[in-house]
Amino acid sequence: MRKFLDTNIFLRYLTKDDEEKAYKVLELLKKIEKGEEKAITSSLVIFELIFTLQKYYKLSKEEIRDLVLPLINLRGLKLPYKVVFEKALEVFPHTNVSFADLFNYFFMLEHGVKEIYSYDEDFDKLQKVKRLIP
Repeated sequence: MRKFLDTNIFLRYLTKDDEEKAYKVLELLKKIEKGEEKAITSSLVIFELIFTLQKYYKLSKEEIRDLVLPLINLRGLKLPYKVVFEKALEVFPHTNVSFADLFNYFFMLEHGVKEIYSYDEDFDKLQKVKRLIP
């Protein structure tokens, strides 16, 4: 049976602000990678993780990509839209577009959507989609 991983589990491991908890989470992540534990998390958890690392821990986009990609790719971790997260994380350090907008952009492409109603001009920076204003 799968168990849900909350944002703070990832944060304790990545920030190591509590060494004991970081070590215990590391052991859990090793079990998930080996398939000894099955885990699931949500898109919201990953968004919260990225937001917290960027806004509160002041990590660069490159650092966030390098930390989060291996976590979402753990063999025993189920994450809806994993491929969309991977694509958005790869582009994240190379653009001045928010992670949420990048995720939505790759989500659109994944579903064959080429137009978006939005007042957010950041979508004008992204190819393959056309921003429409209602």
